[in-house]
Amino acid sequence: MKTRRRTRRPRLWALERTVHGMGYELIAGVDEVGLGPLAGPAVAAAVVLPAGVRLPGLNDSKKLKSEQREALDRLIRRRAIALSVDTVAPELIDQQGLIRARQLAMKRAVEGLPMAAEYLLIDAWDVPEVAVPQMCVIKGDAMCASIMAASVVAKVYRDRLMIQYDQEYPGYGFALHKGYATAAHKRALLELGPSPIHRMSWAPIRAVLAAT
Repeated sequence: MKTRRRTRRPRLWALERTVHGMGYELIAGVDEVGLGPLAGPAVAAAVVLPAGVRLPGLNDSKKLKSEQREALDRLIRRRAIALSVDTVAPELIDQQGLIRARQLAMKRAVEGLPMAAEYLLIDAWDVPEVAVPQMCVIKGDAMCASIMAASVVAKVYRDRLMIQYDQEYPGYGFALHKGYATAAHKRALLELGPSPIHRMSWAPIRAVLAAT
């Protein structure tokens, strides 16, 4: 008789408990989405959750279906102590590059919190311009509850923006691919040329401009 092996999820609140043990109460998870697409903004979220709050289904936003993210976004917004979302526009990404755009989006999100965070748990990279104690967590959006929550909120926010842009700039399919470099998106670029929300410094966009 075979025994089914159970796969345990990571201890999602372990880092928050560690930071609480250091004497900090208001701990913000911070994450960004949208660095890779050919179009649209980068979006970052900062989320302060009550310690150990129950958020059924919480996971890395990339591992969730759209409807799961939407349901979690509503739940996170109801239960969060504080929450902030901010963006960096495509033209600023072109001007300052991805690393700076990432830092700027996160900085804006943290500074936009209605109450100041005492400590930051950040996915992968620090936010050097924010004078708040912080911990960079490699693959934090897959193992840390607060960062996961920020990942979900940022992803839902950006997806909604891209759906709006689909109406403003029809033909590119933004509602479907959210600005990522799918084959359909590249075909639309060749047919229509870049839109005002495309990142003009990206290689596929430069190739289209060079061909016209």
